[in-house]
Amino acid sequence: MVCTRRLFLGEGGAKLNSPQSEEILSAGIDIGTSTTKLVISRLSLRNTSGTTHVPRIEITSKEVLYRSPIFRTPLLKEDIIDMDKIEEIVLEEYRKAGVSSNDIQTGAVIITGETATKSNASDMISRLSDHAGEFLVATAGPDLESMIAAKGSGAYAFSTKTSKTIVNIDIGGGTANIAVYRFGKLQGTCTLHIGGKLIEYGNGYITYIAEPVREVIKKLGLSLSETGPADTDKLQRVTDYMADVIGKMVNGELREDEELLLGKPCDLIDPIDVIMFSGGVSECIYYAENCHGKEFGDIGHLLAESIKQASFFNTKEVIIPEETVRATVLGAGTQTTEISGATIKVDASSLPLRNLPVYTIIFDGAFDEMLNKIPFLFKEAASVYDPYNEGQSFAVYLSKIPLLGFKDIQKLANSLIKAVSMKQVKQPLVIILERDLARSLGQALSVKARDLQLVCIDQISAEHGDYIDIGSVLKSGVVPVVVKTLTFH
Repeated sequence: MVCTRRLFLGEGGAKLNSPQSEEILSAGIDIGTSTTKLVISRLSLRNTSGTTHVPRIEITSKEVLYRSPIFRTPLLKEDIIDMDKIEEIVLEEYRKAGVSSNDIQTGAVIITGETATKSNASDMISRLSDHAGEFLVATAGPDLESMIAAKGSGAYAFSTKTSKTIVNIDIGGGTANIAVYRFGKLQGTCTLHIGGKLIEYGNGYITYIAEPVREVIKKLGLSLSETGPADTDKLQRVTDYMADVIGKMVNGELREDEELLLGKPCDLIDPIDVIMFSGGVSECIYYAENCHGKEFGDIGHLLAESIKQASFFNTKEVIIPEETVRATVLGAGTQTTEISGATIKVDASSLPLRNLPVYTIIFDGAFDEMLNKIPFLFKEAASVYDPYNEGQSFAVYLSKIPLLGFKDIQKLANSLIKAVSMKQVKQPLVIILERDLARSLGQALSVKARDLQLVCIDQISAEHGDYIDIGSVLKSGVVPVVVKTLTFH
């Protein structure tokens, strides 16, 4: 899964005749296994190029305006999120922050950990993205959580300033989301079924054991079961096992057959030098005095103690993050934005566009041969994303395009027009380019097909399985773009 990437791209192909600066409000909403929280931030955009140069709109500052209290994630049943209550929390926090949903121009609502397994998780995240802001995008998935948390905690920023490889381990109620960075480059991610709420208890008896942990209990030969006694020594053996699994990941020894692994292990390119923890459990790791003597009703504090006693914790450099429990929500609200080129070609009336699946065409053969294939590849994309001709649109990502002259651009435009004419439902043609060709290709397409609604953007990397959101044109003449992955466990 790729990281959420928000890029602000100049509308049209001409030089921007727009304000040199602009401020927009961003919201980050995190619906996690244990907790739900929100932040409101202000992003300042400015044209950082000279007046005689092609504009480059960049985010020059980010300011957190409001941090909500931490709410317990409301559930109707064990597998159903209370959508009304979540929406009530969000809108009430907006009111306290002095903003309305109409004021929110960008941001992300993410659903994390075990909450993504709830039966109405997809409905919940779509509902919030529809009602909590004009362009508040819905995202989900463990790899994405890992990267957003690493940015919110400060691990990513740390990696850009040192030569050390750092891992951020975000441990919440249901999962540990892990991201490894070096020199600001993502080295890998992985997710573990490790979290404070995977075993819950009260009045001395266990009330809940998550399925992945049942396998560990069986493997360890422990007599722990729901409604059975919450034996602290036995629970500690479970959390010791969890800490050992984290240690294997840190040391590059994690195997694919590990019971607590969700997906694939992280293939480490370089040995990890520095460890940073974030998430709810990290509070007990770094600030044990805040947890001492408290009854949480889960194994979070035991897990923190097991981690601190583990050998990897005492042999690696461990640093305190800028944010602990709010790392993911801060990452969603302030750190998911980048800036790209300002010379694109878009039909403003076609925007905003949401949740367009991305179909990739790789130019891995002779250029003219690939041009001949494009109409057939469009047909294949339609059969995948709109098999019943119901009008589901999609974006086409043109990857590894060679250097093109004027005639080649004209031929590419002809091929794309031929391809889009095969679609039975009239829709905007959405083209994503890796190379800086959007203005030239967009102009060629507009001349050849004047009635074609066109959205052509460049300097973006995407993959099969990604989704793209493209927002409305802002006052400064740029549009927000998000490349994301929508995946529910």
